[in-house]
Amino acid sequence: MHSSSSEPERRLLDDADLRRYLIARLVSLSGSAVTYVVMPALVYSLTGSATWTALVAVSEGVPYLFAGLWAGLLADRFERKTVMISSDAAAALVLITIPLAAWADRLTAAHVLVVALLAQTIFVFFDAANLGALPSLVPRRRLPAANSLVAGGGTIVEATVPAIAGLLLVVLSPSSLLVIDAVTFVASALLVRSIVRPLSRPRVLSEQSGRRGTGGFAAIAQGVRFIVDHPVLRYMTVIGTFVAFSGGSLVGVLVVWADRSLGVREGDWRFGFVFAAWGVGAVAGSILMPRIIYRLGGVRTALVCLPLSGIGGVATALATNWIVGVFAVAAWGAAYIIVAANSVTLRQQVTPEPLMSRVMTVGRMTSFGSGFPAGAMVAGLLADHIDVSYALLLCQGAIVAATAVAWWSPLRHAPRQLATPEDAAA
Repeated sequence: MHSSSSEPERRLLDDADLRRYLIARLVSLSGSAVTYVVMPALVYSLTGSATWTALVAVSEGVPYLFAGLWAGLLADRFERKTVMISSDAAAALVLITIPLAAWADRLTAAHVLVVALLAQTIFVFFDAANLGALPSLVPRRRLPAANSLVAGGGTIVEATVPAIAGLLLVVLSPSSLLVIDAVTFVASALLVRSIVRPLSRPRVLSEQSGRRGTGGFAAIAQGVRFIVDHPVLRYMTVIGTFVAFSGGSLVGVLVVWADRSLGVREGDWRFGFVFAAWGVGAVAGSILMPRIIYRLGGVRTALVCLPLSGIGGVATALATNWIVGVFAVAAWGAAYIIVAANSVTLRQQVTPEPLMSRVMTVGRMTSFGSGFPAGAMVAGLLADHIDVSYALLLCQGAIVAATAVAWWSPLRHAPRQLATPEDAAA
């Protein structure tokens, strides 16, 4: 008789709960991809200002800075499935206010920004639970493949839905399209509710809560301390902040850049394809990511792909033709997603289960919560005073800084495979 270790592993998608998790995420991402196109287009049409348009990206990033740590604590203390379902329902209620206000002819740019801020704050709590849930469904050694599957499916959505949304903007108002996003959050909640297995380990959590020093601030400090003390994660967190600054600079002025540099604006059939280009590149990156990680290891993957991300950013900033711009954005997206998804995978692999959501949200907070909105805001302010392409080019200095930190740090000597915690699934 063959041992279980010699039997071929079943495909990840043969797991019904993982399929439900993945479909719920893709449904939610479909709605969010519509919002990704509609929100900045809506604000730009109302104001014509690069700074106001960049504030959409800022409002989507800063909630991680202010709520990330508490969201992580909540997701570690309560059943993650409940947190995800509640967050989905709340997000749907908030988003539906924009089409209602537009139909009543009372919609303002400030209203759009407030909704973006509230919706993203709610998403922070969902994301904390969501990121902590995947290691409950998948063994740690298979997380690169699982994250590639999640990222790949998500980026296929991000590659196709924005193009469709751009085409729909030719015949529908931006505010009307946000109804789709509200409906997808409801569908996501129902799918998460159908997951059979728990997405937390109540026994472990109860044991942790009985230990000394796990009150609110002390418990949060545990997650922060784990990253600071870890010889790899502390450098990867700094790098992630610089990389997020670079990505935020593009998202913050993408509508403005498409208009002023490429001559593509809302109502133009090419508009959605400019937005979709990032997702197309990210699909390629997510497919390549597990292969590169298995060949080089997670840390060396970051060392190699960081400068490639910088090259993509510079090429995007210098593009003046829309076809060249689309290819440059796609190349940037491929390198960017490998760096970003690889960082998430490394944190998930080395973090003990009781700290999972806190550590994941600390990483999100420092990158997406600080670097991303900072990049969007700087790019927006610059674009109102200098050419938008120059503004985008200046912001790529963040990738130079990230590459310098990576190559001059001890990451060059990190082991190919990092040690996993004792409580990790086999």
